[in-house]
Formats: sequence, C-alpha cells, structure tokens
Amino acid sequence: MAPRKPFLLRLDPAVHDALASWAADELRSVNGHIEFLLRDALKRQGRAIVSREHDVPDRTADDAPAMAPAGRTPPGVPVVPPPMIDAEPQADGA
Repeated sequence: MAPRKPFLLRLDPAVHDALASWAADELRSVNGHIEFLLRDALKRQGRAIVSREHDVPDRTADDAPAMAPAGRTPPGVPVVPPPMIDAEPQADGA
C-alpha cells in the first residue's frame, strides 16, 4: 500500500468534538472517519477516486462488513428481537 499523504486540517474545537463522538460511535478514528466521509461525498457527487495499481482498492459501504455500534442496526439487516424467556410465576407474588 502506498504511504498516506499527511494533510494538516484546522477545525473548530466543537466540530472536532462532534466528529470524535461520531467516529467513536462508528468504531473509527477521527482521521479514518473524516476520510470515510470525504470518500462517501466524492462517490455521491460522481467524482472518481483514481487509485494506483499498488494501492489497496477503494472499499465502498457495500464491500464493508455489516458492523454497527451497540444499539444500532445497519441498513438491510433484519432486526431480530431477543428470545422470550419462559418464567414460572413465583408463589409469593413477587
């Protein structure tokens, strides 16, 4: 894989905090999440990302494994409720 290109980005601290929280929810680093968001925006705008042959191919959301933070279900994954536990009523009424 080709080395990553370093790039200085100045952000308002509140924007960085919001990005850091969002990145943590998505199990990514802030840097990784910013790159993910930029790649997604480029894809939606029809802007091709030209990769070199020795680079790792650009992964899309369709290629990525279905993974979501706790409490969230990725789109297209059926929601399965937890199994019901048969409990016998207690004699003392509690």
